[in-house]
Amino acid sequence: MPDLEVEMQFLKLIPKFMKVSFQEEAAYRSNFFIGLFSSLLNLATGVLGIMILFGQIETIQGWDMNATLALLGDYLIVTALRGLFIGPGLDALAGMDGEIWSGKFDFVLLRPLDTQALVSLRKWRLYSLFDVLLGLGVFITAVIRLQATLSVGQIVLFVLTLISGLTILYAILLIFSALIFWSPGVLFTWIFDGLFQMARYPMGMYPGWLRAVLIWVVPVGMITTVPVEALTGALHPGMLAASLGLAVFLLTAGSYLFQVGLRRYSSASS
Repeated sequence: MPDLEVEMQFLKLIPKFMKVSFQEEAAYRSNFFIGLFSSLLNLATGVLGIMILFGQIETIQGWDMNATLALLGDYLIVTALRGLFIGPGLDALAGMDGEIWSGKFDFVLLRPLDTQALVSLRKWRLYSLFDVLLGLGVFITAVIRLQATLSVGQIVLFVLTLISGLTILYAILLIFSALIFWSPGVLFTWIFDGLFQMARYPMGMYPGWLRAVLIWVVPVGMITTVPVEALTGALHPGMLAASLGLAVFLLTAGSYLFQVGLRRYSSASS
């Protein structure tokens, strides 16, 4: 019961975290317009690339233009959610200006809250809500163009695999953030960011060896391709089980590694 009360108290703090984050962002309004331009450019290049590709051929490994657009929409939504609340708190730990390197992490540890939960949810980038809307626009448009009648089961599987994909994304970022405790000056997330760009296209488009890497080693394919396959009814039951199992495994591994990193951390004042 005490743990439940602590969790409820923490949840009540989230709106305050959001308010503070918005106030910090509002101090630099030009960032909104820069971010807006970047989002529109990212959307335009993504859609244009797919249109050019499918202007030459009708399907690639069973994926047509509308299904690929749906995947792009899913990718944009996931990327926006990462920018909204998954990434900002963890990003604050990393890099040469990060809290681990500068010693500001000491102040985080002094707060009487679960450190992992606090680090994960303390910062929000509310301007990313616009990116969520852009992604939803592309996704809904693509689903309508598919002209397919979606069953309740397909919708439920899509939501389930989308949540699983977001969990995998969070777990991967948590693992890379935990590695900062061992090498504060190394930006491990940059490695992941480069590979994550490939998640905007179906995994079937890549060579077999690269597909295996993007599904099982750095599982960005589980984050985007699997949910769209669930929506279109093309998802193999084995991949569904693998997605759910991988989400549980990576989240457990990430939490454990983060706790080990916390015990290893030496205060900047010591």
